[in-house]
Amino acid sequence: MTDSGPDTPSGEDSGDTPDPARTRRGGTRARVPLAVFSLAGVVLLALASVLALVVFTGDDEDSGAPSGGGHAGSARATETVPGNIRALGDRPLLKDPDAGLQAVTCSLPPWESSPEAAKQFFTTATDCLNRAWEPFLRRYDLPFREPTLHFPDGTSFRTPCGDIQVDVTTAAYYCNDHLYVPFGGLQTDYYGEQAGIYLSVLAHEYGHHVQEVAGIMDGVWAQINAVGQHSDEGQDLSRRRELQAQCFSGMFMGAHTGRSGPDGVTQQMFDAAWYDQDTRGDDTSGTTDHGSNANYAAWWRAGAESNRSIDCNTFTSEASEVS
Repeated sequence: MTDSGPDTPSGEDSGDTPDPARTRRGGTRARVPLAVFSLAGVVLLALASVLALVVFTGDDEDSGAPSGGGHAGSARATETVPGNIRALGDRPLLKDPDAGLQAVTCSLPPWESSPEAAKQFFTTATDCLNRAWEPFLRRYDLPFREPTLHFPDGTSFRTPCGDIQVDVTTAAYYCNDHLYVPFGGLQTDYYGEQAGIYLSVLAHEYGHHVQEVAGIMDGVWAQINAVGQHSDEGQDLSRRRELQAQCFSGMFMGAHTGRSGPDGVTQQMFDAAWYDQDTRGDDTSGTTDHGSNANYAAWWRAGAESNRSIDCNTFTSEASEVS
């Protein structure tokens, strides 16, 4: 999810290098439930209601914590609000055909399913995300700032966007420069040692931070506020925002697979994230704000295969591609 709402997993990125990220042909990435590599696993993940990036805590427009991140009051008064959806995609970083992530060395600790080990893993991974995205954003004269990472425990936690319940749909959550990763929402007893799934979830949430820094988040929320969060137009805007975060996650994963050092993103991690994507989305969650499972996976894979932000411009895409 984006700016303030609960979210989904996301991936890694490579860089401005012209050669595309390493791809996994003939597979599908799973979304919500950190992903098993078989059709049977996909079915189980769906039944598990997966810990989708769809982290959803209340639809009340005035609650301050709508699904998809951000909140109704998140648009800054200084933000120039585009007059239509396509105008949201009229930004240099979404129109440059050569804009991609440069891989950075990333020495990730081995995944262990414990709160302390997970904290170390996500802290290191966030540093890698910072170092990968900062030069990309500065290339377009965008002000970069690192998000603050939180590891809440208990059955709920408080954010500037509202109180969030920890359950199987809350893998991670982003709100206004704050990134939350509650260990209780990761379902480690279900997903086990599949580090690539957890990394892709974090990368998705970080994708919302990219939107925040780039001014996209404020623009989206300004338009959602104008049309109503629960209107067809508001849900369409939410899906476009979430699917773009998916694509940014895929960029990071694809760009770094096999290129981020001996302790970096491996092909095994990439494959786990790839197969996990098909299990996440509105078909699994029963909502209409994140995109169908097919589109949720398709946008992640688009970013992973091309490592080009121009391929993540969900705001200029046809309705069928963001349904």
